[in-house]
Amino acid sequence: MKPLASNVNDSEKMKSLLERFMTDFSFQLATNDLERQQVYRLRHDVYCEELRGIEPVDTFKRLEYDVFDHDALHCIIRHRRTGMVAACARLVTPQPDAPPPLDKLPLQSYAEESLFQSSFHPESLPKDSYYEISRLAIAQQFRLRLKGNEVPGITDNPHAFTAEEKEIFSFLISGLFLAGYALGRMTSKQLGFAMMEPKLQRLLAMSGFHFTQIGEPIDLHGKRSAYCLNREQAEEGMVKSLLPLYHHIKEELEPQLDAVLRSRSDSLLSL
Repeated sequence: MKPLASNVNDSEKMKSLLERFMTDFSFQLATNDLERQQVYRLRHDVYCEELRGIEPVDTFKRLEYDVFDHDALHCIIRHRRTGMVAACARLVTPQPDAPPPLDKLPLQSYAEESLFQSSFHPESLPKDSYYEISRLAIAQQFRLRLKGNEVPGITDNPHAFTAEEKEIFSFLISGLFLAGYALGRMTSKQLGFAMMEPKLQRLLAMSGFHFTQIGEPIDLHGKRSAYCLNREQAEEGMVKSLLPLYHHIKEELEPQLDAVLRSRSDSLLSL
């Protein structure tokens, strides 16, 4: 057991790092063409060029997107000093009245047969109760190597930043999932799905995100399985030291989400 003074010092260190992370990075929703192109370009760099697991849609502009992106919520983590997009992820919800495949989650398009028949199967749940967080990407310049826990496209290839700056880059992956969870909560969803490698699942468990595996591994840019996380698992498991970051993300995204939902509602009313 660590001495009390050591635990206090660790707690103070974590608090200081989180404060710097919240100062150095901003969380925003991509709401215009330029911001969405920044998201699609980062995804192209990771998924098309590095992992070579997805065929690019636009090779001239170097963009990666698909049919689910039009109605998805796209979250950006931006480095304030440089203005660079450090990381991105999207939140997709099924559209019950839309034609296939938009009436289901993206993972059902390619991993349906791998899913276990259980109470966590999407077809066993109300379509307005869940979402999928997908297309997570961290820009190569903001990655770290984490002692044997490398996840391609997420935690490899460190680049030239100061040691002090790099000290907080490890919060980016937690930040993406906290943002996804916050958006899910704010849109009244109960369950989040994701496709991920076992290494990423283990890394997230260290932050208190204890996902439940709901499918057999499939070959998808490496071996990946479907996982889910319900609200109770997230609230009970979240590491307490990350709560200030979660509340900060929620405060940043909530007014942006309200504006996006109002805009979508106004568009529907005008039809």
